[in-house]
Amino acid sequence: MSRNRIDRTPFELRINDLSHDGRGVARREEGVHAGKAIFVSGALPGERVMVEQTGKSRHFDEARTLEVLEASPDRVTPPCPHFGTCSGCVLQHLDAGAQIALKQQVLMDNLERIGHVTPKHVLAPLTGKAWGYRRKGRFSVKRVEKKDKTLVGFRETDPRFVADLRECHTVVPELGMKVAALSALVDSLDGRADIPQIEFIAGDQGVALVFRHLNPLSDKDRDALAAFGDEHGFIIFLQPGGVTSVHPLHEPASELSFALPQWNAELAFRPLDFIQVNGDLNQKMIAHALELLDPQADDHVLDLFCGLGNFTLPLARVAGRVTGVEGDAGLVQRARENAQRNGFDNADFHAADLSVELRGQPWLKQPYTKLLLDPPRSGAIEVLKQLPLDGLERIVYVSCHPGSLARDAGWLVNEAGWTLQSAGAMDMFPQTAHVESIALFLPPNRKK
Repeated sequence: MSRNRIDRTPFELRINDLSHDGRGVARREEGVHAGKAIFVSGALPGERVMVEQTGKSRHFDEARTLEVLEASPDRVTPPCPHFGTCSGCVLQHLDAGAQIALKQQVLMDNLERIGHVTPKHVLAPLTGKAWGYRRKGRFSVKRVEKKDKTLVGFRETDPRFVADLRECHTVVPELGMKVAALSALVDSLDGRADIPQIEFIAGDQGVALVFRHLNPLSDKDRDALAAFGDEHGFIIFLQPGGVTSVHPLHEPASELSFALPQWNAELAFRPLDFIQVNGDLNQKMIAHALELLDPQADDHVLDLFCGLGNFTLPLARVAGRVTGVEGDAGLVQRARENAQRNGFDNADFHAADLSVELRGQPWLKQPYTKLLLDPPRSGAIEVLKQLPLDGLERIVYVSCHPGSLARDAGWLVNEAGWTLQSAGAMDMFPQTAHVESIALFLPPNRKK
């Protein structure tokens, strides 16, 4: 994307559509570039806006909204003072109902365009808390000498810069309303230039902060971090090296965990482990997935990409047996420990890279009646092609990327003969353009 020789003279546009990343879509109306697509940040369909061009390429241009001349009825006032600068969320100006409708449409468009499939039924969107939901994430840290301060926040829309956040309305409020205090803390440290990032993760016990530091911290800095944790109720961890170097600032640190009350289960985790970002929606998602999968006492369910056991343990409450498989050996160990601490003797776990050849894996030789999978953005096509699908009665696919779901759905339907019975969006990341979704597949000759 060239940023040279851009004419920044403001001009007017009528917005026709919304892109998958939350930008308004228009066509240039005049000049030599008439008809060329232009993506406009901060603009909504139906609006007339004054814009400034910010980027250009051969096939499309980019711009930002300077003024809304005619507003969409779906436009709302963003509560965050950093909206438009911070890249943490891009849809705060769009009504919540319109946001999830957009995500539902993105999912359906992907299924049709990429997978060439259409669900028999469209599931009602699954929604939860719209604000203060984000319980896991990473703040970038940058000392800016020209401003004489240390910035802590997400990246700006221009990813070269760190947003100077005072508050964040999507992060859990225990931390989201204390970002300015966190920035001031880091700025006061002797080693402030040696801290490139701060990860956060929240369990039922509170919020843990993991300070990555490139050089050893002084005793003064360690004391300052400890005092900050005590004052604000944060659990402080240090990370001097790789993932395995993470350790609590002072022993003993409270164990991190979250409860799943509906299934009488508690999942313990470590500070850098993967957990679903939105705890409220996670519980609704689990219930939704189990309803679609319909596990019974005589079922043996295979749970792929199982992580800590987020779906595995609830499944074990109702299914006869559950086998969880995950590529991260550390998460597998935590899943086993979680099964043991919750008294499950009908759940077993295996570590395996599900993107490679799986021949010889002992868990693959077992008979299963139902399959649940929750893969990363890359999807699950490699493992799906290796599974013995003949004995399965249902597949529930939880997806964090509609494109890979659409591709995999296309293979299941058009190559393997399954039916895409239902699909729908889930708003795991309100105020962002991220699309989480869920789909139910039924095998050949069992369409109902």
